[in-house]
Amino acid sequence: MSVRQIAYWTLCAVAMAVYVAMACWTLPAIATDAAELAPFDLRFRGYSAAEARAFLAMLGDDGRELYLGPQRWLDLAYPALLAAVLIGALRALVRPRWLYVALSLVAVAGMLADYIENLRVAALLTAVGAVSDAMIAAASHATQAKALLTSVVLLAVAAGLARAIWIKWRAR
Repeated sequence: MSVRQIAYWTLCAVAMAVYVAMACWTLPAIATDAAELAPFDLRFRGYSAAEARAFLAMLGDDGRELYLGPQRWLDLAYPALLAAVLIGALRALVRPRWLYVALSLVAVAGMLADYIENLRVAALLTAVGAVSDAMIAAASHATQAKALLTSVVLLAVAAGLARAIWIKWRAR
C-alpha cells in the first residue's frame, strides 16, 4: 500500500469515527431532548418556520448545550472530512477528468453549504427573543443545499463504483 493510500484510508477512518459519534451520540441525544424531533441537520428536505419553532421550544438546556458544544465541534470537522473522502473516491472512480473536477467542485459546494447550515443553526439556537422566519428559511435552505449537493456526489461515487465493478467483472 502506498503512502497516499494509507493517508486516504486513514482519512476515511477519521471521517467515519466523527460520523459515528454524531450518529450514535450527539444527534440522537439532541432528538431525545427535543421529544424525538429530528435535529435541523437531519431534516434533509428542510423545515418550516412552525417545525423549527416546535423543535426549538422542545429543545431543553441539555440538548442546546450538546448542539452548541460537542455536536458543533464534530460538525466543524465532518464537512471537510466528508468532502475530502468523496473527492478521493471521485479521483479513483470518475473519468473523464473534467467530470472528476466538476463533481469535486460539487463536493466542495456541499461542504460549504454544510458550514453555512452550521452557522445558521447556531444563530437559531442562540437567538435572543423570537427567531425570525427569514432566519429559519435561510437555515432550512442551507440544509436542503447540503443534502442535494452531497447526494449528487454520493450518487456519482456509487455510479463510479458500479462501473468499476462492471468493468472488472466483464474482464473475467
